[in-house]
Amino acid sequence: MPELPEVETTRRGIVPHIENKKVSKVILRRKTLRWPITPALSKDLPGETIKSVSRRGKYLLLTTKKGCLLIHLGMSGSLRIVDTNRAAAKHDHVDIVFANNKVLRYTDPRRFGCILWNTEPIESHPLLASLGPEPLSDEFHTNYLFQKSRTRNVAVKTFIMDSKVVVGVGNIYANESLFLAGISPKRNAGKISKPRYEKLVECIQQVLQRAIDVGGTTLKDFTGSDGEPGYFAQSLHVYGRKGEPCHVCKDTLKEIRQGQRSTVYCSQCQK
Repeated sequence: MPELPEVETTRRGIVPHIENKKVSKVILRRKTLRWPITPALSKDLPGETIKSVSRRGKYLLLTTKKGCLLIHLGMSGSLRIVDTNRAAAKHDHVDIVFANNKVLRYTDPRRFGCILWNTEPIESHPLLASLGPEPLSDEFHTNYLFQKSRTRNVAVKTFIMDSKVVVGVGNIYANESLFLAGISPKRNAGKISKPRYEKLVECIQQVLQRAIDVGGTTLKDFTGSDGEPGYFAQSLHVYGRKGEPCHVCKDTLKEIRQGQRSTVYCSQCQK
């Protein structure tokens, strides 16, 4: 699944092609993805100019004067900039065609993503209203995470993956951040000291920023908006490395399941 770095990479890739550009038409090849696509999109968006392309968690927000288009890439979705003469393939479900003859094309083989047109204040949208702070923002800091953890009786990995606590720390980056911080993913979130949370905040931000800088992590489906893969997978310390030696102590990495997700860690380096 595309996580925050992949979504941010996509945002940066499409911005130069669609920001301050006028939409000429919308082509809907499917009426529904995870949820139905608002029919009004086809008549409301044409003629509008994309004023900004922002991101909230894993959601992309294309804002116009009339409303905001909220896009989630789901499990396998992607956005590409293509020319108008490029034929649509089987899983190319939505085209947003611009007056400059460029197309923002949404592709999603599994159809778990969403494209929702919203004319109300986007901050109050049910999918966004309860989200925690952005991990690379000033609102995400040691005191915040430490205080948030005091009443939580869950494993720390589950805690930092909760989007109501902080957005965008998906499974890959939670594994990697906890390894760099030297914290066992099994530790109770409410029993971790403030100095250790200070280190964890630093590592979460470091891991996510590094992933953004190299274009995300390519595992199965993700490629950036230009079709090029991300390269963070080449830097993975633990994720996907069950049974391999730890890069630091050479002990064999272990795997457990937490919340139906794979967790790989080093029992020697992470306490």
